[in-house]
Amino acid sequence: MTADTTLKQRAIMKLVRQFGHPRGGAGRLVGRVMAHRRSNRQRSIWAVSVLEIRPTDRVLEIGFGPGVAIAELARRATQGQVHGIDHSEVMVRQAGRRNAAAIRAHRVRLAHASVDEPPSFDEPLDAILAVNSVGFWPDPVERLRRLRGLLRPGGRIALATQPRCPGATQSTTARAARELQDMLTQAGFTEIRVETLELDPPVACVVAATASAVPEQA
Repeated sequence: MTADTTLKQRAIMKLVRQFGHPRGGAGRLVGRVMAHRRSNRQRSIWAVSVLEIRPTDRVLEIGFGPGVAIAELARRATQGQVHGIDHSEVMVRQAGRRNAAAIRAHRVRLAHASVDEPPSFDEPLDAILAVNSVGFWPDPVERLRRLRGLLRPGGRIALATQPRCPGATQSTTARAARELQDMLTQAGFTEIRVETLELDPPVACVVAATASAVPEQA
């Protein structure tokens, strides 16, 4: 392996890490790529549609990046509240600019925070969304258990994944979806199903719910 090859590989790995935690000038560039790449926009808007957001829903997106899905959530939850957390200050700023009007109207609230320590919410949430972010979470099953506690009975969660590793195929996406299904099952979610968007590689969105409230006995 030549020195030039080694330097090139290091540069590629440095850029890849930026997608997990964008920082500085490179992070701003990564944010623009995520916001304007056509497949990314399709993926985010489609994942929101799978959640079937209602006008009054209270929704949380984890790892919102440049805020494309946040904008779509706000477009649908017109009488509700859209929350977002991201551990990248660069992404908080970019998403804030993209959703400035909804933030001024107090319909969107974005926070610089991680899934390890999410902010408190005044009321239970109706839905939670995470797009290509679970792979960066430490102990994802435990994090999903905590998120389940933030949802109202019958609340929904959607975890979307589109593998970006070199040579990713339909099989790669299918394996990633099975891993997410297993995590959700271990975390206590029910009614798990998988939806697929045929991009290259495909996007899988694993949707699950919390247990509904048990009716009181007469």
